[in-house]
Order: sequence, then structure tokens, then C-alpha cells
Amino acid sequence: MDTLNAALERYLPERRLFLRSETSTRFVRLKPAAQAVILTGTVGYMAWSLVATSILFFEILGSNDLRENTRREQTYFETRLNDMAAQRDRALAEAQQSHARFGEAMDRVAHMQATLMEGEQRNAELARGIDALQATLSGALDERDDALSRLAELEALDANTQLAEANEDLGEVQETLDFVLTALDRTAAEREMIRTVAEGATREAEHLALEYRLIQDRNTRIFTQLEDAVEASIQPIERMFNAAGLSSETLLRQVRAGYQSQSASLQPISISTSGTLDPASDEVRANSVLAALEEIDMYRIALARTPFALPVTGARLTSPFGRRTDPITGGRRLHAGQDWGGARGTPIHATADGVVTFAGRQSGYGNMVTIRHDFGFETRYAHMSSIAVSEGQRVSRGDRIGGMGSTGRSTGTHLHYEIRVGGDPINPMTYIRAAQNVF
Repeated sequence: MDTLNAALERYLPERRLFLRSETSTRFVRLKPAAQAVILTGTVGYMAWSLVATSILFFEILGSNDLRENTRREQTYFETRLNDMAAQRDRALAEAQQSHARFGEAMDRVAHMQATLMEGEQRNAELARGIDALQATLSGALDERDDALSRLAELEALDANTQLAEANEDLGEVQETLDFVLTALDRTAAEREMIRTVAEGATREAEHLALEYRLIQDRNTRIFTQLEDAVEASIQPIERMFNAAGLSSETLLRQVRAGYQSQSASLQPISISTSGTLDPASDEVRANSVLAALEEIDMYRIALARTPFALPVTGARLTSPFGRRTDPITGGRRLHAGQDWGGARGTPIHATADGVVTFAGRQSGYGNMVTIRHDFGFETRYAHMSSIAVSEGQRVSRGDRIGGMGSTGRSTGTHLHYEIRVGGDPINPMTYIRAAQNVF
């Protein structure tokens, strides 16, 4: 030690610290080694304070940027979901209109087919009539031949009388032939008209079928985009609940038990399968997307009622949850919450929707607010300088409930924040860290 003091004597000469009282004067001798120890400790403490302050500052900046980016992404996803829902509605309306036109075209085709069948039946009847007329005509021709033979035979007897009778028979046969030919021409014209109409209806039906397939392809792309967006929105929320140790299925079941959605946009699509939409594709996928959107709405309600949010912003973490040395008594005890330090009056916000069950002064907590939430959660906010709510008041997540202070058993201005489930305290940072990539 003497050697060390001798080596440091050149840089840190021995000092004496005089302590004078009314009756006596004392002094403390500070040797070079002691001065070196004090100087080293002071420099090390200042360096540690600088590094710790820098790290805390950068963490606060990073968390604020992350929350802002997450908020923008959430807004972007909600906008995309709304746009794609509007596209889905327009596509379904177009599909229904196309189906209506397709149904009308099919009705026209059916009507034309019925007309064509009637024409075919008329043609068959005319064919049978023509056969009968041909038979009659053949008989008439035979009779004419017989008449000509008889006329030749009877020319010598009564030429004038027999010739007149033969001319009358030939006139009747000619009229019959004219009627048959006219009926055949009219039937052929009607058949050509019916065939032209039927071909036009067939082409129109093919065009409508192609248009319907194109609409189905577009619906498939829209549904795919909707399904991807919904999945991208649900996954972070499920990861957050899992990270907090909560069962998302249990929470959703409890939310559904107390909440019934009446939104018309979330009603299942019910369309007849007699030719409109394929029940194995469009209708099923549309109802699946609607069910997922309803699940997102249930998640939103569960998030609002679960204490995932920060009670203060811009404050520094001071004392964590767990067993620690009591700053007042010096003994070991459980610190049942998380402390944040900041300026007096810093706004304190509710971390979830709930009802205020206590607002006043309570023993070592000082000014305290207690909020009861759904799913068995309770949050406490202690050592407040002011209280901005009253018992029985319903609050929403983010509402200001008071200001930061140092009332009760407190060594400085800070917020003591607790989360309790069934009366038992749990670490608030478990929920705050689980939600840091969502809020």
C-alpha cells in the first residue's frame, strides 16, 4: 500500500479534509490511493449513468416508432379490408345481375325451343297432309288418265259433254296442288325464321356463360385477397394472446356470449344453388370471409376489454414486478406491480374498458383508482396526485383517469400499476410486451 501511495503521490498528493466544530477541529487524511479509488468510482458511476440513459432513450424512441408503424399498418389493413369488402359486394351484385340476364336468356331459349318444337310438329302434320294430298293427287291423276281414255273412247259419241266433265276434274286437281305448294312455302319460311332465332339465342347464351366465368374468376381473386388480408390481421392478435398466456378461443366464446353482432354486412350470404353461385366455392368462401371478419370484430372487443395497453407514455421504468428490497423498510417483500417514474401530473390512462370500483385514498397506495374489467381482470393505479374519475363510472381504453404523483408509501413521483386476476397479482409487463407489436 505504501508503494502504491508513493507511486500516486506525484499525481494525487495527500489531502487533508478539516472538520471544524464549536469546540474542536478534526481532519481526515485522504491518501493518494483513497483519492484514486474515489475518483475511479465517480468516473465509473458517471459513465454508467450516461450509457444507461442513452440505452433507455433509444429504447423509448424505438418503441414509439414501432407503435406508430404498427398503427399505420393496422389502419392500412383496415382500409384494404373495407376496399376489398366493397369490391366483393360489387362483384356479387354483378354476378347476380349476370345470372338474372342468363336466366332471361335461358327462358328465351326455352321459349324458342318450344316454338321450334311446335313448328316441327306442324311440319310433321303438314308432311302427313302432303302425303295424303299426294295420294289424293295420284288418285286424281289416275282418274284424269281414266277420264282422258274415256274421252278418247267417247269422242265419237258425245265429245262436247265428256270434255267439259274432264276439264272440271282437272280444275279441282290444280287448285289442290296450288294449296299444297303454298302451305309448303309458308312452312319452310317459318322453319328458317325459327332456326335463325334459335341460333341467335344460342350465341347469346354462350356469351353470357363466358361473362359469368370471367366474373367467377374475378370473384376468386377478390376472395383470395380478402382471405390473405384477414389472415394477416388475425395472426398478430392470436400471437399476442398466446404470448400473454390467454386462450383466444375462451375469450372469443365469452365475448360472443355477451355480444351479438347486428351488422348487416356480417350476415351470411344465402343464394339459391339452382344456377346462381357454386355453393362449394363463392358462397362458401364469402361466408368464410364474413365469419373471419366477425371473428376480427370479436378480437377487437376482447382487446379493448383486456389490459394490454400502457398506462402512461413517455415515462421511464423504475421498479419491476417481483420480490425486491423495500425502499422504506429495507426488508424483502413482493412488489406486486410495475413502477414508472415521471413528472408530477403526467397523465395516467385506463389500459382497458371497464368500470371504476374504487377512486380515493387507500393506506400505502395513497390516491388510487381500481378498475374492474371483463374476463376476471382488475387493474390498480396508485400514488396518484389527482383522480379524474369516480366510483361506478365506465371508462374506455385510453381514457385519462388521473395524474402521476407521490402519495402514500412513496419515495418519489411515480405510478404503481398492478394487474390482478381473481385477486392475485400478475406481471403487467407480460401483457405490455405481448402487445408491443400490435398497438
